[in-house]
Amino acid sequence: MLALPPLSLYVHIPWCVRKCPYCDFNSHEYSGELPEAKYIDALIDDLTADLDQLPSRSLQSIFIGGGTPSLFSATSLQRLLQRIAALIEFSPTIEITLEANPGTAEAKRFAAYREAGINRLSIGVQSFSNLQLQKLGRIHDTTQATAAISMARSAGFDNFNIDLMHGLSGQTSAEAMADLQQAIALEPTHLSWYQLTIEPNTVFYNRPPPLPADDELDSIQQSGLAMLAEAGFAQYEVSAFAQPGKKSLHNVNYWQFGDYIGIGAGAHGKLTDPSQDSIVRTRKSRQPAHYLQSSVQRQAPRQTLAREDRALEFVLNALRLREGFSESLFSARTGLAFSSIAKQVEYLTTKGLMQSSGGVVTTTDRGYQMLNSVLEEFLS
Repeated sequence: MLALPPLSLYVHIPWCVRKCPYCDFNSHEYSGELPEAKYIDALIDDLTADLDQLPSRSLQSIFIGGGTPSLFSATSLQRLLQRIAALIEFSPTIEITLEANPGTAEAKRFAAYREAGINRLSIGVQSFSNLQLQKLGRIHDTTQATAAISMARSAGFDNFNIDLMHGLSGQTSAEAMADLQQAIALEPTHLSWYQLTIEPNTVFYNRPPPLPADDELDSIQQSGLAMLAEAGFAQYEVSAFAQPGKKSLHNVNYWQFGDYIGIGAGAHGKLTDPSQDSIVRTRKSRQPAHYLQSSVQRQAPRQTLAREDRALEFVLNALRLREGFSESLFSARTGLAFSSIAKQVEYLTTKGLMQSSGGVVTTTDRGYQMLNSVLEEFLS
């Protein structure tokens, strides 16, 4: 039977100074003055409408992403957080993350963001090579990146993530390790370390950069995993690494098939209703102008997840976690008996790709390295 999972909130702020050539997120270059006050009003109205359809629940995490959310002032974000807190209870240990650009103008706001109630930053560095930053279309340089992290620490942020990419254009294993070593030296509590992928509807898709060969990519991956482990970063998800006790609550809830409200232009959500035995996917209008125009324009169609699709969606998420999942969690989050996937788990176990002990299912080390092949088995 379905049970109510933990609840998170994702807030999307869609504007950025310049859209990066690899980015396929719902982000839009802005010109002129941002409609901060009007957008905050719309976000509050959006959340209020969603809460009307929810039982009384508390938030365990808030993630403010984009775009570049740090283009908004601390005053605006404080008003938003105060209204959210008035509408829905906060967990005593709530994690409130803001995605931030390392550009000097935004970094100077870090202390004000801390005072506004934000207690975690995710800083989009991507590389410490000025050449690579130029290729990636980033608007900051190496000096600004390191300065921003220093500002974050001075502002009182003792919990922050650095976003770092590898497998960049012409990048060697040595260059990727130099990037990673510099990130580790800045002592973040969390690292998102992931390979550049070329996505449709991006500049890079139409004009692909020369990427490293497969053997170089494999060397980068293996060397990086060893370096992160030696530095005390445990891999808990495919591209997420944390110091002890510093996993992202928001990330973990997402990968464990928890619930999340999505507000803002193009935001997605997932909401569980045990009384109706339903899991509903929600999304909001992608275009900021439509989103701002009216509440009617804001709401996009809701989609109920078919019972026969729940198992697949669960494992596509949960198996990205290094710790795997328990049989009881599978049943609570899908409303299905574990027997509905037992055959696939047993087959993958005979192949040495999965293992089960004490009611907990995980991939083996080999299976985690071949995760796409493991997941394909659940597609059949």
